Amino acid sequence: MTQAEIKLCSLLLQEHFGEIVEKIGVHLIRTGSQPLRVIAHDTGTSLDQVKKALCVLIQHNLVIYQVHKRGVVEYEAQCSRVLRMLRYPRYIYTAKTLYSDTGELIVEELLLNGKMTMSAVVKKVADRLTETMEDGKTMDYAEVSNTFMRLADTHFVQRCPWVPATENSDPGPLPPAPILVISEKDMYLVPKLSLIGKGKRRRSSDEDATGEPKAKRTKHSTDNKEPIPDDGIYWQANLDRFHQHFRDQAIVSAVANRMDQTSSEIVRTMLRMSEITTPSAAPFTQPLSSNEIFRSLPVGYNISKQVLDQYLTLLADDPLEFVGKSGDSGGGMYVINLHKALGSLATATLESVVQERFGSRCARIFRLVLQKKHLEQKQVEDLAMIPAKEAKDMLYKMLSGNFISLQEIPKTP
Repeated sequence: MTQAEIKLCSLLLQEHFGEIVEKIGVHLIRTGSQPLRVIAHDTGTSLDQVKKALCVLIQHNLVIYQVHKRGVVEYEAQCSRVLRMLRYPRYIYTAKTLYSDTGELIVEELLLNGKMTMSAVVKKVADRLTETMEDGKTMDYAEVSNTFMRLADTHFVQRCPWVPATENSDPGPLPPAPILVISEKDMYLVPKLSLIGKGKRRRSSDEDATGEPKAKRTKHSTDNKEPIPDDGIYWQANLDRFHQHFRDQAIVSAVANRMDQTSSEIVRTMLRMSEITTPSAAPFTQPLSSNEIFRSLPVGYNISKQVLDQYLTLLADDPLEFVGKSGDSGGGMYVINLHKALGSLATATLESVVQERFGSRCARIFRLVLQKKHLEQKQVEDLAMIPAKEAKDMLYKMLSGNFISLQEIPKTP
């Protein structure tokens, strides 16, 4: 990890969690995995403070732990996860775009608190939304709960791993650290909760409407605690799913720029149909038939089945190969080549950077080298149709900027 990245991680941790957490987090980033007492000794921090800092970091998925064979628990910082904190505003805005203000506040609460139960999130969001409403209006818990279920159905939020319950009454000695597990089918399973109630407004005075003092009211409420219906079932924001959505949006935008709006809408429909069934790292989406795509097009999008088939054929024949044909059943089976699409987008970005820095002629040479992989200087001059002196100067500029590399090949007898 570069010094600039470590400095950025340090600033992010200090801004969000304070100096002690920042000191422990940066120490783990610099040194790798270490046990508790070594961290306390090397940082000169008390054992109690180190424990609290590690609890905060683990709560926000910024540190993981593992038990070694000798029973020693070592803690390791997740640098990439710390840097993702820069994208928190974008995750929250995406949730607002897809699921309105309720979805925005649900994702915001999960990002701010790391892990929360569904009931706690629903009550907190309902209270916050009630405060922004006019007097006399309140937000129902059921409405917030429905939005939470939609976020879970589309995998934007997911369950956290938990400690499995032991069947034996005498399990023996406890392990040095809990082993957390979760199955794929339970990861997005929403517990059945009957959350009845409405959001409440915070009062500015220390007494409520009945005139009861705040201290007395707090004591009274703690005595009559109700059991939490989903105690032990914690949820977190699924950041990989947000990144998958950003990728899909980039692909749709690229198709719209290359062809037209109808083509991009067809690709958007295909991506939406396979967003849950296709893993984020898969090279292709699940095969979709032409009939399925036609039935899943947005309501009011008036194109016939024949026109859809023509568009799909055009997309499959396009040189960029964003869409591929994988079979003929069901009117034709089509997939989206995700790796090919991302490669094309990365190439286009590189070409635009070269053009901005060195001009259109350098971009032409760069594009040639990308296509042919290896070219001699004379071949570059001929294929790009640029005079030898100018071509040599442009190649040197790109070589000095590390955009291209030079490989010397000795002449054989």
